[in-house]
Amino acid sequence: MSSRGNWGSRVGFILAAAGSAVGLGNIWRFPYITGKNGGALFVLIYIGCVIVLGLPVMLAEFALGRATAKNPVGAFQAIRPGTKWHYTGFLGVLTGVMILSFYSVIAGWTLGYCYKSLSGQLAALGKGQAAALFRSFIASPWQLILLLGIFMVLTVHIVAKGVSAGLEKYSKILMPALFLIMLLLMVRSLTLPGAEKGLLFYLKPDFAKINGRVFLEAMGQAFFSLSLGLGTMLTYGSYLGKKENLVSSAAWVAVLDTSVAILAGFIIFPALFSQNMAPDQGPGLVFAILPVIFAHMPGGMGFAALFFLLLAVAALTSTISILEVPVAFLIDEKKWPRRRAAWLMGALAFAFGIPSALSGGGMKFFSRLPVVHVDFLSLWDKVWGNVALSVGSLLIAIFVAHVWKTANALAEITAGGVSFRLARLWVMAIKYVCPLLILVVLVSQFF
Repeated sequence: MSSRGNWGSRVGFILAAAGSAVGLGNIWRFPYITGKNGGALFVLIYIGCVIVLGLPVMLAEFALGRATAKNPVGAFQAIRPGTKWHYTGFLGVLTGVMILSFYSVIAGWTLGYCYKSLSGQLAALGKGQAAALFRSFIASPWQLILLLGIFMVLTVHIVAKGVSAGLEKYSKILMPALFLIMLLLMVRSLTLPGAEKGLLFYLKPDFAKINGRVFLEAMGQAFFSLSLGLGTMLTYGSYLGKKENLVSSAAWVAVLDTSVAILAGFIIFPALFSQNMAPDQGPGLVFAILPVIFAHMPGGMGFAALFFLLLAVAALTSTISILEVPVAFLIDEKKWPRRRAAWLMGALAFAFGIPSALSGGGMKFFSRLPVVHVDFLSLWDKVWGNVALSVGSLLIAIFVAHVWKTANALAEITAGGVSFRLARLWVMAIKYVCPLLILVVLVSQFF
């Protein structure tokens, strides 16, 4: 017997959807992309991209999900039965499993570093020592597989409990906890000597640095940060009642997601500049650079433990939403019990995650794949985290605008007398602006 479920409250839905969007991309990726692209200028363009690109596609996913009350596969079948459009839903289900597989490996790193902070292993580290410690850590196969397993079990446990008792209940705990930890870390970072230099970099735009790459990176970050393209927002929308206001819900999700990214900058840039370190440190910023900063500040190990706990919480709010996509497919289409569906998909993602866990040096083959000459985790991130999400979002925008038709989508959005003053702008965005921008982001992945 299926156990689909519904949201128990509007607040619970918004926190769960925001938790889906909030993840390592906000706290790990956003700061180093911002640092690489000029600080405040990038932040302004990023916020603009969230409004112009992210919000219209998110609203389209919510509307499609609620109108059909189905998972991504079932939603396309319900609107256009007998066509090939349901393959877009299958792409979302497959993308969810694959992203969960490598994302949970990185999430496991946060647990490992939280332990290292509490046990004092990060104390008194120099830059070279921190980088060497990280290389040694990601080359430890059994340790990483164990951490992957722990994180996957946490994720499955929450999803198996259902929509209201699992996703909603834990989101109501995890999201406030995430904001509380961020505020504590921000206060500590802003009180460090020299923090004002970081604030200047983060808050004062330098328009001389504007170029096409900054816009492209901002579009990509806004797009991927909001969890669009794999059907998460569509699935979450399918659990909504007709009385819920989709417009304000989408706005709240975008505001909360963007707030977490902005707060992350207020934590990291003052800390970086207080230690006279460059802001454009790249992807290694969190695991190879920040431990050096923690090691040289008063109370640094407590600060470090809180920071990596923050990353773990942010990752968990995302992994439970990613797992929900394939689980909803099995519940709706195959009539599986939720618990069995959650454990099966979790086990599948764990199995696919093992090559990513071995790709940091644990096994030579996965650490540098033949032909492509990159590690397995980086390849999977590129294929599923970038290309597949872009394709999925592009197809969703085209389907809602040109197959389902914007008139039907607007009827769903305004159901129950909801006012949507920007309806004409949304129609123009979902028909023309979003597909064009998504196509630009997609093509850029190959250059």
